[in-house]
Amino acid sequence: MEGKSIYKVPNGKLLKIFLDYNKKTGFINEISITGDFFAYPEEAVEFLENELKGVLLDKDLLLGKINSVIQKNGIQFIGLDAEGLTHGILMCKT
Repeated sequence: MEGKSIYKVPNGKLLKIFLDYNKKTGFINEISITGDFFAYPEEAVEFLENELKGVLLDKDLLLGKINSVIQKNGIQFIGLDAEGLTHGILMCKT
């Protein structure tokens, strides 16, 4: 199943997410995260996209995984945070 969302993060920037997930199990197959936010290091979004494959579309699990990837890779966002990203991803579910 494919879904997409365009979401304005509160006090942040525009976030666009394209999501391919298994509708029966709720697990992420592929995800693409873009928008007008900034991320450091340059590979930050790629790290997140790779780490989110296979994660269940559950608010607490997603938020925990995103926070873990941010801490492990020293990722810094401008115009985006883990909560906003989690909300944007969950908006893709149909």
